[in-house]
Amino acid sequence: MRNVTLLLDDGQKFKGKSFGYDKPVAGEVVFNTAMTGYPESLTDPSYAGQMMVLTYPLVGNYGVPPFTFEANGLPTFMESDKIYASAIIVADYCEKYSHWNAKESLAEWLQREHVPGITGIDTRELTKVLREHGVMMGKIIFDDEPDNIPEAHYEGVNFVDQVSVKDVITYQPVEGSVAEGQKAKKVVLVDCGVKANIIRCLINRGCEVIRVPWNYDYTDMEFDGLFLANGPGDPDMCEDAVAIIRKQMSKSDKPICGICMGNQLLSKAAGAKIYKLKYGHRSHNQPVRMVGTNRCFVTSQNHGYAVDATTLGEEWEELFVNMNDGSNEGIRHKTKPWFSSQFHPEACSGPVDTEFMFDKFVSAL
Repeated sequence: MRNVTLLLDDGQKFKGKSFGYDKPVAGEVVFNTAMTGYPESLTDPSYAGQMMVLTYPLVGNYGVPPFTFEANGLPTFMESDKIYASAIIVADYCEKYSHWNAKESLAEWLQREHVPGITGIDTRELTKVLREHGVMMGKIIFDDEPDNIPEAHYEGVNFVDQVSVKDVITYQPVEGSVAEGQKAKKVVLVDCGVKANIIRCLINRGCEVIRVPWNYDYTDMEFDGLFLANGPGDPDMCEDAVAIIRKQMSKSDKPICGICMGNQLLSKAAGAKIYKLKYGHRSHNQPVRMVGTNRCFVTSQNHGYAVDATTLGEEWEELFVNMNDGSNEGIRHKTKPWFSSQFHPEACSGPVDTEFMFDKFVSAL
């Protein structure tokens, strides 16, 4: 293992060892407090441009499942077609793994996909720095190549455009999920960096999913409902998508549901403004409350931006709020079947307490 240094933008340095692919890299340094789920997190396109710090101290002990794909093109165990995070930073990498479904080690996977990994970092101290300062850019530099310094930018980059599909893809409903004599409901899914399990949750409920690029004009298509997916980066870089959502809402009352980035884009279409959180929500244990009730849910989240709910249009209201910091966790229209969540009801990995959001959307079709 080669000696490496994580250099933060404020000048602080953390020394460690490389266990992944040996290349210098730069990106936005963010932390995730989940105890499990590194295969799902690494393949979540929402981590594009980011170096993921895991606060849980032991990582790699259950290896990596096979990277296989189903007949419909969806990965069996992952959330996309490759690793999207720029790097992974852990306290203690476990070289020996044990799990019934593991086919390779985390190190072997990272090396195969050319993604750096660092171990030996005091990730909890690093997380304290990020919580105090806020997320910041960082660089992984190899100590024996001190002049090979990478550069990267996060602000002002349209990461959604980088991760979204370029062509329309259609997924048929799972066999037996459509009632006999009934036709499958057609759902247009706007791909801003969608996790595979969102598509799974829809096709498992008898929907035909038409996956379109983030800036695709679907308003003249024949469909029953619109789904706005998650994705990386700043939603203010996606004005084309917002304009198309507004166009759709102006011509039809068809159901609309959004998740994560989808919540922010729907909120922007509703007139709201977006702001960047100090260090984001990335974990499996974010508590949210349904507004107007005492119903609380434990949720999986991965986002660095939030909706300023005070700027929503008069016809809209909050649906969920975060119980830790009071930030917005979802919105809904007061009279039309348009709603969203900032958290991930499909989880994967994480709790599935809120998967009813898919049932609510499908029942409205």
